[in-house]
Amino acid sequence: MEPFSYVAASDEASALDAGRVGTFIAGGTNLVDYMRLGVLRPNTIVDITKLPLSQVEEAAGGGLKIGALVKNSDLAYHPLVEQRYPVLSEALLAGASPQIRNMATTGGNILQRTRCPYFRDAAVPQCNKRAPGSGCAALGGFNRSHAVLGISDRCIATNPSDMNVALATLDATVHVKGPKGERDLRFVDFHTLPGEHPEIESVLQPGELITYVTIPPVTGRSHYVKVRDRASFAFALASAAVVLDAADTIKTARVALGGVGTKPWRSKEAEAALVGSKPTPETFRKAADAALAAAKGQPTNMFKIELAKRTLVRALTEVSHG
Repeated sequence: MEPFSYVAASDEASALDAGRVGTFIAGGTNLVDYMRLGVLRPNTIVDITKLPLSQVEEAAGGGLKIGALVKNSDLAYHPLVEQRYPVLSEALLAGASPQIRNMATTGGNILQRTRCPYFRDAAVPQCNKRAPGSGCAALGGFNRSHAVLGISDRCIATNPSDMNVALATLDATVHVKGPKGERDLRFVDFHTLPGEHPEIESVLQPGELITYVTIPPVTGRSHYVKVRDRASFAFALASAAVVLDAADTIKTARVALGGVGTKPWRSKEAEAALVGSKPTPETFRKAADAALAAAKGQPTNMFKIELAKRTLVRALTEVSHG
């Protein structure tokens, strides 16, 4: 680990001032890991754990306001989350381990970096996300865990967060503060596709700090399904977060996929295939086919396309049965 300066922010103003040249840290479950690996080398660390951003509160109109420093475990077991947004609680509890969930924060999870083994290995020079213009070792390498949606010829790394998939399907909004003031960002627009610049992962500007997240009220039932290599402490090979309001026909539907996209993948194609149709296995399979129609697999991850379809069908089937 390289030497760095440490600043403990006492309030938002001091945090934003230090953040002009520093990197924010809260739970540190991602940042410290990559600093130890030599992947990230910040000159200044700005500790924001003392900021008053650890509350879960009712929002106007019946929604929810979640502070950026709310721990994953606290959020997962919060009564309002369990009652109104089970998909979020399920996604959080499917991630990492209890020890990490006790440390990880909402803001940190939103900004969670990829688990691509080539990005994590500083000894591998070819990683456009870590060293722009160097190439992508995953293309032509071992890419079993990589993305099949939203990829480019410069990067096929997945977004690893379970929580992000749930937030994508819940129409969340991310609220940030920075040197130029405050901004409200739609969650589905927050993360960016790799395109020509895999090193840019979100629309967050230098020095901006996530302060809280809001979620509007939800109509219908919600559910999260995750498929992985082992029962715990494993990242998704494929996952699906769904919100369905259905009786004889499907009135509204929201669908997001994880483990298969370079960003949390909201599927408007699947939603269009569901709305107005009957909640049947045939409808669910049609929606799954629509969700993965643009998928492009690599030699060792082609299986993910069918796996993601089956994962989505399972999520839709289980939520429709209550």
